[in-house]
This record gives sequence, C-alpha cells and structure tokens, in this order.
Amino acid sequence: MQNFLKSSLRKLGVIVTLAASLSSIATFPAFADYPEKVVRIIVPFSPGGGTDLIARTLGADMSKELGQTVIVENKPGAGTIIGTDAVAKSAPDGYTLLMATFAHAVNPSLQPKLPYATDKAFAPIILIGRSPNVLVVKPESPYKTVQDVIAAAKAKPGRLTFASQGNGTSAHLAGEIFKNLAKVDLTHIPYKGAGPALTDLLGGQVDMMFGTAAAVTPYIQSGRLRALGATTAQRSPAFSSVPTIAESGVAGYAAESWYGLYAPAGTPPEVIAKLNAIAKKAIMTETFRKRAQDEGLIIGAGVPAELDTYVRGEEARWKKIVKENNIAAN
Repeated sequence: MQNFLKSSLRKLGVIVTLAASLSSIATFPAFADYPEKVVRIIVPFSPGGGTDLIARTLGADMSKELGQTVIVENKPGAGTIIGTDAVAKSAPDGYTLLMATFAHAVNPSLQPKLPYATDKAFAPIILIGRSPNVLVVKPESPYKTVQDVIAAAKAKPGRLTFASQGNGTSAHLAGEIFKNLAKVDLTHIPYKGAGPALTDLLGGQVDMMFGTAAAVTPYIQSGRLRALGATTAQRSPAFSSVPTIAESGVAGYAAESWYGLYAPAGTPPEVIAKLNAIAKKAIMTETFRKRAQDEGLIIGAGVPAELDTYVRGEEARWKKIVKENNIAAN
C-alpha cells in the first residue's frame, strides 16, 4: 500500500510539472511574439489638434520598430473622459494604448464621478515630453500684449471668450488660473479637441486660446495667429521672443502641457517594457525630435516609473490649485 501511494504521488508530481511546463510554453510566445496585430493609440480629442499630431508622429515611427501597423483613433468628448474610459475598459494586452495629457492628472479633481479610477486603471509606459501653452489671438485682434487682454477684460467683464480643447484640459486650466491671478472675468468655450477650437478662433467666433504649443505653432509660424504670452515659468527656447505671462504682469503664473503613453492596468510587464523601448526609439528619431524642437517640447523618454511619478505630482499640484481657486469643470 505504501509503495502504491509513493508511486501515485510521483505520477501526480510528473503531471503537475508537465502542466506547469505546458502552461509556460503556451504563455511565453504570447509575450515573445507581441505584437501580432494592429496596435491602436486612442487620442481623447478630435483630429487636427496638438495631441493628435504628436500621437500620429509617434505612431508612425513606432510602427516601423514594432513591425505592425499603429493607428491613431480619435475618441473625443467629456473633457477626454470618453476616450480615456475606452482604454480603461480595454483588454490589457498591449493593443490599445492611451495618449494622455494634462487632463489625465486634473480630471480627478474636476470630475467627482469618473467612470474609472485614474490611479488604478492604467499602466504607465513612457513620459513623452512637456511643453508650454501659448496665449494666441488672430493677427487682426486689437490685443497685442497680455496687458491689453487684461485691460479689455476688466473693461468688459465676461465679454471676452477663450477656447479650449475641452473641460479640464491645459488650455482650460491655463485660462482659469489666468482669470484668478489677473483678477479678470473671461468666458470659457470648450470644444472636443484643439482642431475645432482653432477653427472657431481663426473664424473669429472666440477671442483667444491658451493653446498647446503643438497645436498652435504652425499657425504662429504662418502668421495666422499672434502669440502674446507663454504659460511656463521661464521662456521656452521655441518661443524665445514671446514673454511669459508671469513676466507680462501676472505674478506667480505657471502651467505646462505634457504627453504620456499608457496601457490598461494589468498589461504584462514584458509588453510594457517592449512598448517603452519602442516608444523611446520613436521619440529619438529625427522626425519626432524635429517636431519636438519646433514646438518647445522637452523630451522625457525615460522609464515607466518616470511618467507615474510626474503625473502623481501633477495631480497633487492641480488638486490644490483647483480647490484654492474654486475652478469648476463647466
């Protein structure tokens, strides 16, 4: 009987070991062969804005390195929440990614009932870079300086309008802080992306925009928009002739945009590591670096933890500012 038990246990051990081996063999190729199909980058804005341009430039170079097509899919709406939620609810397999921006860190403070937990629903891949926003107006606008805008806003409270690519975005919050620190009343007009916002700005439907550098640089360079002030604490190398809003008389003013790539939480570490390495190569290409240089983008391109640390810091900072300045999403 004792020998029978020993024999049975040995057979059971062999079966367990074989099952574990087969499981390992079945699982490993899924990681090793990634990607085996199209990879999507979800942009939570309409086409044509700065985030869309950055995502498409990055995706084109990532596609070459991955050996698979990388497509950009625009899912605008609700201050980036619609597109972000789509990624949060996607399979954690590395085939659906999120191009996150400033709004990703601010929405938890502005929106009390998000359909996802920002700090738990996503796995960081890479901090692509940081850049200024730029206060812009049409060339024929009567406002030629930041002080012109302040004077007009004080003379006509609530009459001047500023566009943004959506509630909770950098263009929105940059305008809200401006209102509070300059002690003026401006009316915020949100859009589903920088593209539609710029269309209305160029068409004269709105007075100004604190646009991302990526979105407004081509229009500044072509003379279709005039830059009045940069939102960062120091002047941007890409806009060296443009004064900061702080040095234009709004003491303490500072804000910046950023771009980061995320996957759904639970994506295998091996896939995250591969995406980080591929994205880093794409960011260092001549095509991407040229776009980054033109738009004042300070490249990050570090490890996933860099994005996580930076965004947690931004979330804490903006939570304090939103509360202290009574900034609302609408």
